[in-house]
Amino acid sequence: QVQLVESGGGLVQAGGSLRLSCTASGTSFTFNIMGWYRQAPGKERELVAEMTTDKSIYSGDSVKGRFTISRDGAANTVDLQLNNLVPEDTAIYYCAAKLRRAATRHSQYWGQGTQVTVSL
Repeated sequence: QVQLVESGGGLVQAGGSLRLSCTASGTSFTFNIMGWYRQAPGKERELVAEMTTDKSIYSGDSVKGRFTISRDGAANTVDLQLNNLVPEDTAIYYCAAKLRRAATRHSQYWGQGTQVTVSL
């Protein structure tokens, strides 16, 4: 029943900005980790940024310094502010969430993705 729903994608020119939002539903638990991954055509899915409940952030090297993640744990939402976009950022951006079931066991959930396209 867990669902992650993304919004905010679209077409922007290089140098522009977008703000992606994700809302999780279907569970009363706060996800231990929420964040964003992306996948460009022909490439593997890669981490963009994710945040733990204690606000620790893990991000991919390609977006450090340009993207900002934020979350509301109580509401199970996570946003991604994308600034200074370049065409290489074009990808489907997926919301991701992890719920810890045991000390070394997590359940992984994915949204359906939202398209971000950056033009010159």
